[in-house]
Amino acid sequence: QVQLVESGGGLVQPGGSLRLSCAASVSISSIYAMGWYRQVPGKQRELVAHIISGGTTNYADSVKGRFTISRDNAKDTVYLQMNSLKPEDTAVYYCYLKRNIFQNAYWGQGTQVTVSS
Repeated sequence: QVQLVESGGGLVQPGGSLRLSCAASVSISSIYAMGWYRQVPGKQRELVAHIISGGTTNYADSVKGRFTISRDNAKDTVYLQMNSLKPEDTAVYYCYLKRNIFQNAYWGQGTQVTVSS
């Protein structure tokens, strides 16, 4: 079993920053992908960012230039640095890990990000 523990969410003002962390219970050195989706009540879950084998990253258009995903293999942790936050970034952010292309993803417990003045 794989456990993903998320942290770093909270309440910030527009223009502020947060860094989300997702710590895995397994080595992430050779994972297929890790990243975050976000979701608000009544809306479809949205891919925010992911990092795949070889270090390639992808971002939703709405967060490009503001968010950065990175990983620390020694700590089995992936980070999402969120800068210039906007109210529309408010959501529950869910970390996921996919070991390889043939397996289903594992999910973290979610962490609330609220951007409000």
